Amino acid sequence: MSRIRHVRGSRLATAGIAAGTATLLVAALAPGAGAADRPTPAAALDHAAAALVDHATPLGLTSAQDTKARDVIVDEDGTQHIRYDRAYRELPVLGGDFVVHLEPDGDYRDANRATSAPVSLPTVTPELSAPKAADLAANTLRAANPGELLKKLTAKPQLVVDALHGTPKLAWRTNAAALDSLGNPVARTVLTDARTGARIDAWDTIESASGDGKSLYGGTVPLQTTQSGSSYQLKDPTRGNTYTGDAENQTDLCFLGVCLVRAPSTPFTDADNHWGSGTSADRASAAVDAQYGTDMTWDYYKDVHGRSGIAGDGKGSYNRVHYGNRYNNAFWDDSCFCMTYGDGDGTTFGPLVSLDVAGHEMSHGVTSATAALTYSGESGGLNEATSDIFGTLVEWHAGNSTDAGDYLIGEKVVRSGFGRDALRYMDKPSRDGSSADCWSTSVGDLDVHYSSGVANHFAYLLAEGSGARTVGGVAYDSPTCDGSTVSGIGRDKLGDIWYRALTVYMTSSTDYAGARAATLSAAEDLYGADSTEYAAVGAAWSAVNVG
Repeated sequence: MSRIRHVRGSRLATAGIAAGTATLLVAALAPGAGAADRPTPAAALDHAAAALVDHATPLGLTSAQDTKARDVIVDEDGTQHIRYDRAYRELPVLGGDFVVHLEPDGDYRDANRATSAPVSLPTVTPELSAPKAADLAANTLRAANPGELLKKLTAKPQLVVDALHGTPKLAWRTNAAALDSLGNPVARTVLTDARTGARIDAWDTIESASGDGKSLYGGTVPLQTTQSGSSYQLKDPTRGNTYTGDAENQTDLCFLGVCLVRAPSTPFTDADNHWGSGTSADRASAAVDAQYGTDMTWDYYKDVHGRSGIAGDGKGSYNRVHYGNRYNNAFWDDSCFCMTYGDGDGTTFGPLVSLDVAGHEMSHGVTSATAALTYSGESGGLNEATSDIFGTLVEWHAGNSTDAGDYLIGEKVVRSGFGRDALRYMDKPSRDGSSADCWSTSVGDLDVHYSSGVANHFAYLLAEGSGARTVGGVAYDSPTCDGSTVSGIGRDKLGDIWYRALTVYMTSSTDYAGARAATLSAAEDLYGADSTEYAAVGAAWSAVNVG
């Protein structure tokens, strides 16, 4: 079991362990509490199994369905939260996930369901063939990349039940992937009605964000490395053996566990354990930033939330730098459990290895392991905002004066050709020209990087409050959508509330109304329903037109 730490200012604490196929997050004991009085993860699973039988009808469970536990959280007071995925006649149900909440004695309290629609189909035999679904998805990927001659295009359909988009229906979920003219990966997941062939939805699959080293963006930073003979490897044995390798400007293509092309991750080595030169002329400089970003992200989740590693199992991820040719992106990939960074084109972006970008992209891995927010519509905006929020909190937690914390996203990686001094702005997201400051019924139609603005604005207001102010030497001026004045409760409490909401209450289909409910539930758990923090959460959401 990982070392237990208390969450600041709250009644809850967690420590990550692995058991079976589920990631189990177990609350720390308060001083003086008895371990024998608190349910074990195994006991929580037994209690939940009984609850599924006793409460099958309100949970929408039938004899045609199977469930599989994905996460277990046991609170300090013994309250239990078990997250499940659902299958219907052995087919995955998109939007079938739910979280069961149990009292300390194991009695059923309530549940959060991604959708309340009953899952029942007349048949699981598709009228649309798999090859036809693959062709439709391939055409969707081509349409999303106009003017590109895509190479090595593959499309792999999987039959699923779609409960995310209205009445549950049989659908093909197809991962279409290819390489563009520069050899960089492009990919979309396409959801197609298996009866009519109509496209239901589509979204991007690649989610676009002790020695010492001289980094590109963070100055000289400490590094934990591994000695190998007379040299050192950029591999950290104190953080799950996370390491950084050189992709050698190559690319890969991996989906559904099948890798057609795999870029290398050649480990960086050094003779004296002093890495990089602080310039792009030395390939190790970008590696220093990447490894440092991984270290700081690991430390934030461990120190603040008791989470050991991205998946909560104590295992480290790895980084690849110098990926592709002038590649203007960075991405987290669950299939390799790795973080990948491009060098940028030099005009709009430099190497995309800054601290907040690292924290952003690796937080996609945390979301994937917990709420699994769907990467489209309002859920997709919340997915992106979650990474912006935690990427920002990682930057603040690191306390690096060379790359100090702020509420700007990607300010270190943009270049003059980009036309702005940051990718996104949390105090007033519309400063980027595209993001939404306030919720409206059309927010879900925006690109997820722009619909995220509503939650980013909420997060800034909750942490710092409304109006003009200078924080850490940076001037901000955050308006409210309803003309109200909002008082902030600080970054630490923002992080505690959002993490609790993400890991305990949010599901794959959570929208902005659901996020308000989830964060209010989290604030009540942490501070009480009559607390200043609970009221502040409600006020901040109202200030962005949610609620």
